[in-house]
Amino acid sequence: MKFPVTIRHRTSKAKIYAPGGKFAYYRLAYSTAGKRRMQTFANYSDAKTAAERIVRELANGSQAAALNATQSRDALAAFERLQGFYQASGRRVSLLAAVSEFVEASGKLHGRTLDEAVTGYLHSVVSVKRKDVSEAVEQFLGERKHKAIAKDGKRSQLSASYETHVTGWLRGFASTFPSTAICDLNKEHLNLYFKPLSEMSAKNRNDRRAAVKMFLSWAVCQDYLSVNHRLFEASGMTRETVETADTEFFRPAELKKLLDNAPADLRPALAIAGLAGLRGEEIMRLDWADVWRVEGHIEITARQAKTRQRRLVEICPALAAWLESCRKTTGKVYPAGVHVFQRGFVELRDSLKIPTRKNGLRHAFCTYHFAAHANENLTAAQAGNSPAMIHAHYKGLATKAEAEKWFNVLPE
Repeated sequence: MKFPVTIRHRTSKAKIYAPGGKFAYYRLAYSTAGKRRMQTFANYSDAKTAAERIVRELANGSQAAALNATQSRDALAAFERLQGFYQASGRRVSLLAAVSEFVEASGKLHGRTLDEAVTGYLHSVVSVKRKDVSEAVEQFLGERKHKAIAKDGKRSQLSASYETHVTGWLRGFASTFPSTAICDLNKEHLNLYFKPLSEMSAKNRNDRRAAVKMFLSWAVCQDYLSVNHRLFEASGMTRETVETADTEFFRPAELKKLLDNAPADLRPALAIAGLAGLRGEEIMRLDWADVWRVEGHIEITARQAKTRQRRLVEICPALAAWLESCRKTTGKVYPAGVHVFQRGFVELRDSLKIPTRKNGLRHAFCTYHFAAHANENLTAAQAGNSPAMIHAHYKGLATKAEAEKWFNVLPE
């Protein structure tokens, strides 16, 4: 037999070389994928059988001949793994796609393994739990309920009236989406909720937005909503600019009529509101001991103040005269509570035909005090407010002469 022996099939061919020289075995040579390949065999018959198989595969377009034995075993094992993945997940992935994705991901990991990256990612991502909006709202309100209750004589963490408003707003929000899980909410849901509220004031809508935002942030912490939910980007959640309303305040003659005609139990609260500028809730928390403890000043403790910061408010001569006329040393300045106070004040004002002026006594104090002293820092310290707020809302509303009349309203 003359070597090399050429084995052909259509346009494909391979050559078998006889043993010789330092090669003590038969060599099979062929070209595939642009490269020359070589296999060795102990006897001629095995080499011929392999050559016939390879030329047929090459003629049919197969690239299997380009693989060596180790590569072939790896390829078969990889196909088995991909088949198992398909059976477990229902997803078909080609070997090329799997290898390409692995190479691309590994190139971004800078030496870390893909398993390390996936494990770290799973530790940082939570599985969102399905929870109906209505159920979540009730859970949220239940967790806050105790904060609106005063215990052991201490002030509650949340205002009871504020919590009542939040409860109503969020239950209304939940009723808009019956049988809907929080994780299924989208931006259109938020827009749908705010659309019917167009007749309300911008401030009211902003207050509701704040309550909904607070609830959704809580839902993220409870794993009821994905951390990247993007619901705050809904157009309905965009905070609106609220136009500053005109500051309404009583005049000196009106204060005189109110104090002269007020019932004895109501008079000290009205005098403190108008001549010391305390807020209504602060007056309701005030004891007579707080009025007399520091000479010439009313002490507002951190527990009593809206800002939870202690302050001393000067008792002007006119206020001292009104307080002396109804002097007490123990108990609440107004024990009946804020609702009774508001009702009594409205009845008194209506009986005297004095116009309604929202928060008019405190506004009057700030207006006239700033007019008298021209010092926003001093007025802010007395009112428990910020200098910027005083300057923005009370500047230029009254003259110094009017302020002198206000702070000289005296009992007969």
